[in-house]
Amino acid sequence: MPKPPLSKAKRPLILTPYSPLDETLKVFKEGGVISYPTETFYGLGVDPFNPRAVNALFKLKHRPESKPVSLLIKNLEMLGSVVAEVPGNAETLIKKFWPGPLTIIFKASPAVPSTITAGTGTVAVRISSCGVAQKLLNTLNSPITATSANPSAEPASKTPQEILNYFNGAIDILIDNGELAGRLGTTIVDATGPYVKIVREGEIPSSEVLNALKT
Repeated sequence: MPKPPLSKAKRPLILTPYSPLDETLKVFKEGGVISYPTETFYGLGVDPFNPRAVNALFKLKHRPESKPVSLLIKNLEMLGSVVAEVPGNAETLIKKFWPGPLTIIFKASPAVPSTITAGTGTVAVRISSCGVAQKLLNTLNSPITATSANPSAEPASKTPQEILNYFNGAIDILIDNGELAGRLGTTIVDATGPYVKIVREGEIPSSEVLNALKT
């Protein structure tokens, strides 16, 4: 019989990067919310294939349902489970910038719920270079949502205290990796068309992205 979820009075459970992550897997499977570090900002992670968990995430962030949610994956094999195809331009960027702070928009696999794509038919994905995030993904063995740990329109969280100020008692687990070095968030590019489009300038300058495609 599964254990009951953490009571609100005990949430969040705060783990260190060196803690066993068994509890994160349990919370993930039960539809809970995990805040975890990346190489830019802290993220909020739920099971993208669990409608109840995704709806809870939108409510937690006060996020419009018309906005898609990006995903974090652990490797290229997992990429195949969420995208319909990997164009040549995307392959070039993957080889150059993954793992790292580059989010690539692909045509979504039919398996990806419309709550994640917001009905666009596309999905934004990346592999993080953060060791703690990689450890989490290896534990879960599943894609996880990668939206930033902040209410919509508020600054992204770089410290555990900022997350607690936003969500204390409302998330289930916080993996505390101290203050993060993020400045701009990930660079986002759209690789669904014949040419790659820069959607958002981030940690990787758009000039580097375009130069990688030229070479």
